[in-house]
Amino acid sequence: MQNEILQSIEDLQTKVAFQDDTIEKLNQALADQQKQLDALQFQMKHVIDRLRQQQVSNIASESEETPPPHY
Repeated sequence: MQNEILQSIEDLQTKVAFQDDTIEKLNQALADQQKQLDALQFQMKHVIDRLRQQQVSNIASESEETPPPHY
């Protein structure tokens, strides 16, 4: 009976140790993903800002347009 209790306690301690390790790994992965997300949001904001500043149009102004060949 005593050996069974000791074995059960040891099994529980082993499970807790594995769970602690898993939680730590998941926590680190989550922190890394948050850093990546923050960096991507920062980059996206700058890309959007640059696109807004450019305001380039693919349509030429009338002064730049050459007349059609039948004119």
